[in-house]
Amino acid sequence: MSSPRRKRYLDEFSMERALTWRLFALLVPLCVALVIAVYATPWPSSAKFGISAVFSVLAFWGGRRLINQIVYPLNTASNLLEALREGDCSLRGTGAQRPGALGYLVKQINDLAENMRADRLRAEEASALLNKVLDEVDVSVLAFDERGLLRLANRAALKMFMLDGKAPGEVHAEQLGLREFLSGPDERIEPQGFSGGQGRFEFRRRLFRDRGREHQLLVISDLTRALREEERGAWQRLIRVLGHELNNSLTPIRSMSQSLSAIISKEKRADDWEDDVKDGLHTIAERAGGLSRFMTANASLARLPPPKFLPTELAPIIRRLAKFDPRLSVTIDEGADVTLSLDADQLTQALINLSKNAIEATISEPRAADAPASSEGRVVLRWRVRPGSVLIEVLDQGAGLDGSDNLFVPFFTTKPGGSGIGLVLSRQIIEAHGGQLSLKNRDDRTGCVATILLPRA
Repeated sequence: MSSPRRKRYLDEFSMERALTWRLFALLVPLCVALVIAVYATPWPSSAKFGISAVFSVLAFWGGRRLINQIVYPLNTASNLLEALREGDCSLRGTGAQRPGALGYLVKQINDLAENMRADRLRAEEASALLNKVLDEVDVSVLAFDERGLLRLANRAALKMFMLDGKAPGEVHAEQLGLREFLSGPDERIEPQGFSGGQGRFEFRRRLFRDRGREHQLLVISDLTRALREEERGAWQRLIRVLGHELNNSLTPIRSMSQSLSAIISKEKRADDWEDDVKDGLHTIAERAGGLSRFMTANASLARLPPPKFLPTELAPIIRRLAKFDPRLSVTIDEGADVTLSLDADQLTQALINLSKNAIEATISEPRAADAPASSEGRVVLRWRVRPGSVLIEVLDQGAGLDGSDNLFVPFFTTKPGGSGIGLVLSRQIIEAHGGQLSLKNRDDRTGCVATILLPRA
């Protein structure tokens, strides 16, 4: 018999013995008094003895039964509580419907067992769901105890470190090459090589407690695949646009070269052959110039320097844009004065690009022939100061956007003679200032609104 169980048995025996002695202390004087009273009667001796014996037996039997009725529910309650302590919530005590304090005690223990069973079931279901989610994610999740022993690993971690067949607690972080990542910065990105492969990984570490003990959760994300897919997509978009631009230029150059060669090779030329040659050479020069401008725009996008941040008032920068394009004046809707830390030259360039796009979209939108002069389209440039940020908007009255998928693809343009660089360069400048640039159609009328959100700090 184990020590706790033996102690409980001895405690129960001591309580039962104490109740027995106390009951005997009450019953013995009562039986003696009863025997004296019976023997004081004029009854025969045999009757007196029989009556005394029967009363004594009934008294002791009733006392013993009373002790059992007290001790048995207590033993039942003790067994139920012991089962709950051991984690067994399936046992239920009988006599819960019995009136009185002992029946109420058993009922409360049964209710406690049912609540613990329901809580355990919910915990097991939540744990099963969590394990399922962890196994389905494509990042490696590992948990280590205070000694650096592995306690939990999802499917991606098992695959990365080839841990199939190894039980938790048998593998140390040092064996996996992760000891250095259990200390130091909580987040880092480093190239690393593991048994399951090599690449560039992001490591994120968090602390948690399990049963009062400190554990460390390490999440490892393989960035190599995502970077390669993004790089491949960028190359595909760039090659598609470059190929389109080169074909547009090289096709007429090749065609005109063949035509000029045919004209020159003829023995009898037409009277105006020199004009044809001049026109062909002009076309070739024009397309070659387009290619040169295309490459210059490409180089300007690649050589954009980092901004030089200086405290600058925003209002003068925007006011200077009112008359920058003679084709259409820009209406300035002023906001509150504000000073930002920014590169004035770069921000001006971004606003010029956006304003130029807005002006060209507005003047290209056809107007009714009988429309009054006051109905000419407008471009509005406005800013509003917000807590922690400044909102700058460029609104036009053009046809609006057909789609936004390719707006910020380098060299993509829908304008004749456009380079496809303006929006990309503007977004690059705004993001270098910690801001955001977005374009969408206006809600109040036809046209587009370019929105710049810049932080004040």
